[in-house]
Parts: sequence; C-alpha cells; structure tokens
Amino acid sequence: MRAGHVGGAHQEQGGDAGPPAGPGAPPTAYAALRPPSPRVDVARLARTRARRPEAVAEAAARRVRRPLLGDSGRLMIVAADHPARGVLAVGDRTHAMASRADLLERLCLALSRPGVDGVLATADVLDDLLLLGALDDKVVIGSMNRGGLAGSAFELDDRFTGHRPQDIERLGFDAGKLLLRIDYDDPGSLRTLESAARVIDAMAERRLPVFVEPFLCRRREDGTLRNDLSAEAVTKSLAIAAGLGGSSAYTWLKVPVTENPDDMARVMETSTLPAVLLGGEVGDDQEGAYEKWRGALQLPTVQGLVVGRSLLYPGDGEVAAAVDTAVGLL
Repeated sequence: MRAGHVGGAHQEQGGDAGPPAGPGAPPTAYAALRPPSPRVDVARLARTRARRPEAVAEAAARRVRRPLLGDSGRLMIVAADHPARGVLAVGDRTHAMASRADLLERLCLALSRPGVDGVLATADVLDDLLLLGALDDKVVIGSMNRGGLAGSAFELDDRFTGHRPQDIERLGFDAGKLLLRIDYDDPGSLRTLESAARVIDAMAERRLPVFVEPFLCRRREDGTLRNDLSAEAVTKSLAIAAGLGGSSAYTWLKVPVTENPDDMARVMETSTLPAVLLGGEVGDDQEGAYEKWRGALQLPTVQGLVVGRSLLYPGDGEVAAAVDTAVGLL
C-alpha cells in the first residue's frame, strides 16, 4: 500500500480483530487461520468515509492503471464479491468473511504477491482498497448484479444492484462481472437474461470488458439452488451466455471446471470467447482443485483464473502460499 493513504499498513503479528468462530469451534480457530499481513486501520477508513467521502473518487482518479492483459497474456484475479450476496461462509466457517478488516488484510496480502493481476469486488470493498492505495497497477473488476441473495425466494431474479456500466467507466475501472444463473422452471431467469444482455450492450458501447459467469441450476426439494456442473449443462450455459447482447466483442466467460475435469476440452469448444476459470467451492481438497485448474488452463480459450475464498481463506491459513501456487499454474 502506498504511504500516506488511509489505513497505511505495517507488519504486526498476533491479535485477532476478526469475529468469533462458528458454533462449536474452538475460540482460537478463527485467529489461527488469519495470515500474517498488513493491518488495516478501520477507524481511519471510517473517519475518511465520514468526513471526506470524495476521497474515494480522488483515489480512483489518481490510480495508476494498466492493460487488462500484461506481457504474459494471462490473468490472475482474486475475487471478493461474495458478502454482498449474503455469502459469508467458507466451508464450515459460517462467518469467515464477516470481518471487513480481516478480508481487507487478506486481499492486500494477495494483491501484493507477484503475478496477481487484480481484484473482483463490489463497491464497498473496492472503495476501501482505493483508500488503502492497494489498486495501483492492478486490474479492477466491478461486480454488477448481487440482487439474487443466496437462499432467497427471488435468488434467480438477479437484479443489477452493484456497479453499473457508467460507474465502472466513471471510476476508471477495467471491467465488470455479472452472474447468470438459469433455471428453466423459474421465470426470474428470463428477467436476469434480458437485463444481462442489456448490460453487455452498455459495456460494449463503452469498450469495457464484461465477465459473464453462467450456470444452469435447479432447486432441490428443500428449495436450495444447485449448480449443474455436468459437461452437458456447462456447455449449454456457455452457449447461452456467449450469444447475449448485440456485440460479443467485449464479452469474456467465467467458467467452472466440470464435475469430470476431463470434459473441459470438449466443453470449451463451445465458444471462441476468451475465458477464465472460476474457483468455486474447494473444501479441504486444495491440491485437487489445483490439478483441475492446471489441466483446464492449457485449453486455447482459457486465459487465466478468478479465484476467491479458496485462496483468501485456505484451510491451512497460508494465504500467500495458496496464492503463489495458483499463480504458478499460469
């Protein structure tokens, strides 16, 4: 982080600013998983937000920008847009993402690692990172639709409650991202499809890339949604997403690895659009996730990785090591 910015960092070991662990967990479980990282001064951030809200726009205006793709032609993006959809859990840690200071510290650590190109997040997180001076020479991707709150009856009517195309343009950010979940039995999916197409149009008019993350999904008997990661379903979702809007010139696909990773070569033949792999739920098998990503990253349209919780909250707490391993796959 640049000196003189709000919440200037310094190395400080020990102490736990995070929330308590989930029910039944030992009281030190959360602290044990915190990485040694720059500490974020929440009080200074809050004071700046209260007294000088214009500081966010000022920080965005002076941010040093870079091309979307660097010399390597590959992308490594850290994702942190989950909380705005009400998703705070990581595995069995039900409130892992609930401490904003802890999340920001993890993000600053990840962004400081060699080979990490940028971050995907909602406005509240990106504004904090701007004030911390952590986004110079980074790709900044605004998360656009977070209205489909996890577990809600309206989850598939996923309204665009986050960054608008004009916000991304005004702030000098580099791209947007939208989530596109489709259930053939839920009318909300049609509204999301149509609004997604219009957002893709608006981004293309501004010559701004938009990353589209499509899934076919269905509701279980208990009402919860399940993403279908079969080869057939992922293929169909990519075909639908690639055809949205009046121009695909600025559309990227954000793609899950299929249940059987060996199917990815066939699945990715569906489109010539550039794609990145998403991390998804990894659980305890971090090494297995790396192997799945490694194989799919060799495919011709796959340009990189966009990974969130599995790198920011690895089971062993070693954020830097998890990030470095993912970068090494590229």
